[in-house]
Amino acid sequence: MPIHGNKMKKVFCYSLIFGILQLIPIRALGWGFKAHRQLNYAAVFTLPPELFKFYKPHINYITEKAVNADKRRYAFADEACRHFLDADHYEKKVPIDTIPNAWNNAVLKYSEDTLLAYGIVPWHLQRVQYQLTKAFAEKNLYLILKLSADLGHYAADLHVPLHSTENYNGQLTEQEGIHSLWESRLYELFEPNYDFFTGRASYLPNVSETIWERFAQSFAALDSVLIFEKLAGLKHPNKYSLQSNGRTNVKVYNEAFCIYYNHLLNGMIERRARASINLIGSLWYTAWVDAGQPDLSNLKEEPLKTENNDETLIQTLFQNSRIIGRKED
Repeated sequence: MPIHGNKMKKVFCYSLIFGILQLIPIRALGWGFKAHRQLNYAAVFTLPPELFKFYKPHINYITEKAVNADKRRYAFADEACRHFLDADHYEKKVPIDTIPNAWNNAVLKYSEDTLLAYGIVPWHLQRVQYQLTKAFAEKNLYLILKLSADLGHYAADLHVPLHSTENYNGQLTEQEGIHSLWESRLYELFEPNYDFFTGRASYLPNVSETIWERFAQSFAALDSVLIFEKLAGLKHPNKYSLQSNGRTNVKVYNEAFCIYYNHLLNGMIERRARASINLIGSLWYTAWVDAGQPDLSNLKEEPLKTENNDETLIQTLFQNSRIIGRKED
């Protein structure tokens, strides 16, 4: 059965949302499991009342399944390319003005094999948006929830500058580890001070254009991500420390280095997180409107299908196997 959340007296109360967000567990991958869950959760509160009342009872499912797309990277070889696009394989500098926004045009220009090799996140996000619209039109509860969770994940990944480059982990500039530093370490340290209220979701008249605009912003921010990490390293050359994870000591970026790097970034991670939240909610809302604003109040709460038992397999592989494709941490 869908997972139901407890009723809240004031769903838009900041302290309540913030308190619940702190309880979500973390494991580093992509934005970080904690971040992906938080972003999907917060996106529910951007929805207008007529759609919020549908999503609210399923908020725990939308939140928990936000990480399924990353877990599938341990099971399926074709999953990894859906999370990034190496724009600098095609474009040497901003703006992005040679990559076709339409998938068919991009295939004609570069070939499908090339696109899959260097990532397809903006195109794949449009595909999931189409699938979600269709699921709303068909009033398919299982697919609406599954695709909403997945869409939130890909929309969040779209906002990460290091998902726009072949130098995704700083491996080409002697900055190995910068991926998890930006997406997980800094987020974990400074997220308690973030403002997750982004305003009401809005209808997007041109989904493709909006998606590519958001991706272009990520690509434009890439230089700052890399340059400021170098500058922080000059000020704090001893940027690592040992931290216990309960079983052994692991090397992490120390707080002094992180504080200075975060200062140089001047709120970039919070801005990208907020932009993610607003886009996720707006894409959900747009899919529902484009489906004809169907009445969702009487959908049968049939047992969710567990993806033909794929979820059990994915969880097993995630816990016991290795990621397929590029490793970003």
